[in-house]
Amino acid sequence: MTKHKQAIDLDNILKELKYGRHQKQNYCLILIVVIFSAVYNSQYIFAAKDVNARCRVPECEADPPIFDTKHWGAWALPDSRGRCERFLPIGNTCAAGSFHPTETKRCSSWIYENHDSIVSTFDLACEEWKRTLVGTIHSAGLFIALPLTAFISDNFGRRIAFIATAVAPALVGLGRSFTQDYVSYVALEFLDAVVGAGVYSSGFILALEMMGLHRRVLGGNIISCTFAIGQAIVALIAWAIPEWRTLTRVLYAPSLLFIFYIFLIEESVRWLLSKGKKKEAARIIFKVAATNKRKLSPETIKELTDVSVEQEEEKPSLGDINDQPSLALQVLKSRVIMIRLCICSFWWITVTFIYYGLSINSVSLAGNSYVNYILTALVEIPGYCISVLTLDRFGRKSSIMTAFFICGISLVCLPFIPGHVQWVQTCLNLLGKLCISMAFSSIYIYTSELYPTMIRQSLLSLCSVCGRIGQIVAPQTPLLMAYMESLPYLVFGAMAGIAGLLMLLTPETLNLRLPDTVKQAENIATAPRTRHATDIIVD
Repeated sequence: MTKHKQAIDLDNILKELKYGRHQKQNYCLILIVVIFSAVYNSQYIFAAKDVNARCRVPECEADPPIFDTKHWGAWALPDSRGRCERFLPIGNTCAAGSFHPTETKRCSSWIYENHDSIVSTFDLACEEWKRTLVGTIHSAGLFIALPLTAFISDNFGRRIAFIATAVAPALVGLGRSFTQDYVSYVALEFLDAVVGAGVYSSGFILALEMMGLHRRVLGGNIISCTFAIGQAIVALIAWAIPEWRTLTRVLYAPSLLFIFYIFLIEESVRWLLSKGKKKEAARIIFKVAATNKRKLSPETIKELTDVSVEQEEEKPSLGDINDQPSLALQVLKSRVIMIRLCICSFWWITVTFIYYGLSINSVSLAGNSYVNYILTALVEIPGYCISVLTLDRFGRKSSIMTAFFICGISLVCLPFIPGHVQWVQTCLNLLGKLCISMAFSSIYIYTSELYPTMIRQSLLSLCSVCGRIGQIVAPQTPLLMAYMESLPYLVFGAMAGIAGLLMLLTPETLNLRLPDTVKQAENIATAPRTRHATDIIVD
């Protein structure tokens, strides 16, 4: 007898349930964690920020030493603010004639303007590579975090992966705030990324799968806007609490409360159905109906009840999907999915490379570093809002393609703007950041819609892992200016253009249900589509 993999038509049931109190509560709980995911991803920018430093000059230091050198810096320190070298002393006094006028020696100790950063705590004044390595180490942790989170999510549940990645960083972050040496600090920074960097993707998938067909875009972009707001909040807190140990404790300690999500968050019904756990899925559906005060149709109640009984009697069989060959083997044998995976990976490399590269190369936004960071974060929100307005109106492909092309054109044009009209350069830079933010948010949604349920998190995370290549390479783009000052922006623009052209090779997913099997995902391009979201399931 032929069995159908998923007897429950979840999308129709979601229409009956409406987007009510239960879903809104769960969604808001996820948004709170998304704010903290911004903390996990950006706190090191402030903890490892640069600090003004100068060489310690024992002959001239006050007791206690002060940073200011206006009375003696002109003859004791090169350029009055020697950081790594000082003039060679030829006497034991602080007089002008007590230092060699041209010959210098390397400093052995330093005086710092403040002790807010690990630079002063771990004495990194003349070891800039150690300071910048913190961000690189954090990014490297994502290569383990994302596939690890995806494995847990696809095999043990979205809920488990989400709660674990929300709580674990609190323990690591608090431990890092007590470190006494640089090696321990970077080791815990790496571990922080490993255990916590997957919280955004796991929360995104959990939220996406509990939404109806027409709420994916709005829901996904609200998450992206929340992340941007979280980045701005981090900057505001760092502005108020600059000392890195206290800042770290304030940012991480509240995450311990996410352990109570065990009692507050339900598992993804779509994931439960994909695993054949139809009795548990039916229980949650009935609970949602009761919370939302919605009455399910007699046909739906009978369907859910029958499925529960059937699942109880046939527990060893999880349905057609689990009876098929290895899911990984299906993906590897699918030329369509593999090509799609390569294209998506390039998109992710492009968006992360440009997204982080623009932040690093934004020299036009001068002034207060905290304000600059807040502006850089908040400029993403208009991009996310445009994404909400365009993805469902004009389709995924045309919207994302347009964002890539406008981003590419603005960045290619930027180097040709004369320096005396800096406001135009700033506008083009912000336009590029706005468009790449729109593309970033949209790619999350679009990529999720291209892959089957049982391996959606894994393939999304694989694309995201590939994207971290762009995140790691982005800090090195200023080095390209040694060959041509405009080269970074030309590279950004060229990659955006190529990414836009690759959109021509993937199918439109507007008004289509999320595919549950590899075969359904392959047939997206040929599936019939209507205004009412025709089902693409193929038996």
